[in-house]
Amino acid sequence: MAVSASKQKRLAAKAAKAAAKSGNAGNAGNAGEASGASTPGTATPGTATPTGTEGGKGLAKTMSQLKLVVDRSATGVLTSAPLSRDIQIDSYTLSFHGRMLIENASVELNFGNRYGLLGDNGSGKTTFLRSIAEGDIELPPHMDTYLLSEEAEPTELSSLEYVVKTAQDELIRLEHELEDLLASEEGADNPLIDDIYERIDQLDASTFEPRAAELLHGLGFDKERMKMPTKSLSGGWRMRVALAKCLFKKPTVLLMDDPTNHLDLQSVVYLEEYMKTYNRILLIVSHSQDFLNNVCTHIIHLTPKRRLVYYGGNYDTFVRTKAENEVNQMKAYEKQQAEIEHIKKFIASAGTYANLVRQAKSKQKIIDKMEAAGLIEKVEADRKYVFRFPDTPKLPPPVLSFDDVTFSYDGNPDNALYWEVDAAVDMDSRIALIGPNGTGKSTLLKLMTGELDATEGRVQRHTQLKLAKYSQHSNDQLDQDKSPIDYLRDKFPKISQDIDFWRQNLGRFGLSGGHQTSPISTLSDGLKSRLVFAEIAQQAPGIILFDEPTNGLAPEAIDGLADAINHFSGGVVLVSHDFRLISQVAKELWLCENKQITKFEGSIEKYKESLRKGITIKQ
Repeated sequence: MAVSASKQKRLAAKAAKAAAKSGNAGNAGNAGEASGASTPGTATPGTATPTGTEGGKGLAKTMSQLKLVVDRSATGVLTSAPLSRDIQIDSYTLSFHGRMLIENASVELNFGNRYGLLGDNGSGKTTFLRSIAEGDIELPPHMDTYLLSEEAEPTELSSLEYVVKTAQDELIRLEHELEDLLASEEGADNPLIDDIYERIDQLDASTFEPRAAELLHGLGFDKERMKMPTKSLSGGWRMRVALAKCLFKKPTVLLMDDPTNHLDLQSVVYLEEYMKTYNRILLIVSHSQDFLNNVCTHIIHLTPKRRLVYYGGNYDTFVRTKAENEVNQMKAYEKQQAEIEHIKKFIASAGTYANLVRQAKSKQKIIDKMEAAGLIEKVEADRKYVFRFPDTPKLPPPVLSFDDVTFSYDGNPDNALYWEVDAAVDMDSRIALIGPNGTGKSTLLKLMTGELDATEGRVQRHTQLKLAKYSQHSNDQLDQDKSPIDYLRDKFPKISQDIDFWRQNLGRFGLSGGHQTSPISTLSDGLKSRLVFAEIAQQAPGIILFDEPTNGLAPEAIDGLADAINHFSGGVVLVSHDFRLISQVAKELWLCENKQITKFEGSIEKYKESLRKGITIKQ
């Protein structure tokens, strides 16, 4: 078997280190005293002794400091050994805009695990990722971190060149890091050396271009789009370039904030398959329960009480374990409360008899000890998102129909995106549009609303039909300076100007308390989406068109949306990359492909399986 060049270097370095050790063996006994190292089992204030060290060498400084980034603050103490690839932060606290998000929590991220971060919209998940990425708590220098939250820069480089350059830069960085490690006191015995060699081996320069092309293709790029400069791409496509970049870098700590946004179903399946094998540290925020189920080995729940609670397993395991724990906790709570109540009744009935008073004082001490140890907390029921789109009068078919519709953006039928399409949407329709990226699913919705006109043929709408649409850009079109209450009052002045009326309406869509009066710009994407849903409800539409409505929504909020769609008396057409939402609401799957619309025979699970069969992952 051939030995790679990097492995040859590794063996040579270890041999040299061993020779140096044997030559200095006679002086080893006084090395600790000469260097001033601590004796085994002791640690000076402000230091922590790492496990597996001898003579106290390599003591890690504890980092207990406050670092401000804009108006976000975080504190904590890193307790991991300096050469460890695990992260353990004790007493971690995070605040944002003066609001406490995480308080006195333990952050534990172990190498080789893939964590899904869950929490309500606005609870601070994105801020938590940024806190780690931007170094609010300083991690050891060997733990490179990458946060996927923004699209790739607009440059003259093509998408392919951009990703290849990323790989080249990463290889140079790793080689410099390797040189520093070899020159350190531990030298070739440094436990991090093998990992660096492995990463260098994987970054084989001769394979950069084909591997980058494979990544981009898996994320939906065709050859022509790969050659386009990134400055010519939309934000959604540049986000895919950034995704390819971080997958190629394969950092020690990869932080991903809703990575499936802007992806179609096929690209989601590719990313899912790719991330299943990520063997470093992955911390991911995702609205997709399906994605979390297939990728994550652990779940971290950011609770309403600002704690981080850890669960082994995927999303389904988390739901099941959490429910079982809460049942047991509620039983223990009720038992303890009954015991306290019984003791209090005895104390109240003790009267003035000396022997009973002594017993009462003894009983009171039992309660005092319980309180000092911490009483069992009552389980707070998870918030259920129950909102509704108002019922609408039934209209006789045809309500919305396509008759021999041909559409081309340049008006030339020879370049048609759709060719002689016949289709119909009625008040009972529950349709999900599926198909490869670029086949015109969003375009079809625009033809339905009249934002685009057919090149040939005719799109007919019932004269009394009210259409409403949620698009990927609806959140951006909100007036960011207004509060949700003022936004709706100004949008629908004839409905009501009463603040309490709009408070109740927003509350039905999960916007409560300060979120109702804060500037929209300060709300999370999920809260903005719910505001748009509240706006759509006021329009009282007969048919609602949803174009990627799940972006930014917490999984529980997506379930609430599915419930609202299922109770809606009008028609629904959905474009989504969330397989679970489609499985919950769709009665028909329309496959948009080869300029036509055909009904897919089978479930969305069957469609996903067909996509998975065509994927080959090469790490």
